[in-house]
Amino acid sequence: MDILYIIQILIGFVGLVLIAFPFSSNIKIINYRHIIYAILFQLVLAFILIKIPVITNLFSYLADGVAALQVATGKGTEFVFGYLGGGALPYELSQKGSALIFAFSILPFIIVMSSITATLWYWGILPFIVNVFSKICQKLFNIGGPIGLGAAANVIVGQVEAPLLIRPYLAKLSNKELLILMTAGMSTVAGSIMVALVSMLQIQFNDLNLIQHFLTASILSVPAAILFANVLMPSNEVTDFEGDETPKIYENTMDAITKGTRDGTDIAIGVGSILIVFIALVYLVDSLLGIFSIGSQSLSLQMILGYLFAPIAWLMGVPWDEAIVSGKLLGIKTALNEFVAYAELANLQDGILSDRSKLITLYGLCGFANFSSVGILVSGIGAMSPERKPDLIKVSLRALIGATLASCMTGTVIAVFI
Repeated sequence: MDILYIIQILIGFVGLVLIAFPFSSNIKIINYRHIIYAILFQLVLAFILIKIPVITNLFSYLADGVAALQVATGKGTEFVFGYLGGGALPYELSQKGSALIFAFSILPFIIVMSSITATLWYWGILPFIVNVFSKICQKLFNIGGPIGLGAAANVIVGQVEAPLLIRPYLAKLSNKELLILMTAGMSTVAGSIMVALVSMLQIQFNDLNLIQHFLTASILSVPAAILFANVLMPSNEVTDFEGDETPKIYENTMDAITKGTRDGTDIAIGVGSILIVFIALVYLVDSLLGIFSIGSQSLSLQMILGYLFAPIAWLMGVPWDEAIVSGKLLGIKTALNEFVAYAELANLQDGILSDRSKLITLYGLCGFANFSSVGILVSGIGAMSPERKPDLIKVSLRALIGATLASCMTGTVIAVFI
């Protein structure tokens, strides 16, 4: 790593934090110690998750588990959908990969993984891991048990499911704690979504253990989310557990399987529907913008977003000559959603981004930070605690900004190690 790149990374850490300052509710009381703790904690976590052989070997076994899950899911989709879901084709392929149908080959992973996640949660395996991570965050950042649990749970469960774990405390949380909850929800990607994304990106990243990188990105984004929430709405208010018990979500194993399947189906249908609508909208916008041109290039939404987000891509560690391409993907993720952005990344031609830039971009895209997620979170958490809906709306813009910057911060962190 040359000196200029080291300087770029240092500027990146400082620059991403400074971007949040103009949106802070009170710059004077920002706790800079927590900012330093969060960055150092991310660096230590990244080193452990990427460089320690015992952990990387564990991720290798996890990758084998994901591969087995893909095969198992394929058996289910083949039975239900026949050749559309991966069965024997009744015709010859004219092009490799052309038989892959997103609705039948990718979305089913979300349903199966959601059911497995719910089962592992009921068995107590995932709550143990989440609680350990939550305790560390509570000690480092002076946050209470409920918000520590709610934020950490986003690594495993969805952005709406995580608040269910602390539902009795939602009415008592301060606005800053609500901000942490929303920011953490939008800066991470749930386990059920990860497997689908791994399947999408395998061709582009065929030599990498993608499940390791997606899990690492989500884990790193939790302290980053707390960091930016502390900058955007600094406060010393802490809400703690009144007892040792957290709400029970599932009654038994079968209840976990059925509820997980139902929730996964809702998510899969939602993802598919949003993709249809947003891709159609992008096409319509590009058709209108195409009337205008810059030089020999027709104007497009991707071009505009690329120029807007290119400086942020540079702060993540992407070279400037590749920053517009990476910035375009960051912009698509924020304006539309992460699935559209990852689909664009999966289809990038060789040589447009270096391997390093592609991996940094993968980390920067790893989160639900987009405008539709704001609506999902406000309505989802608002349904659990109706009296807090005005407060959720009040902090929602800051949550979107904080979550976007938190995901980008994980990109900067990973740039240190690759």
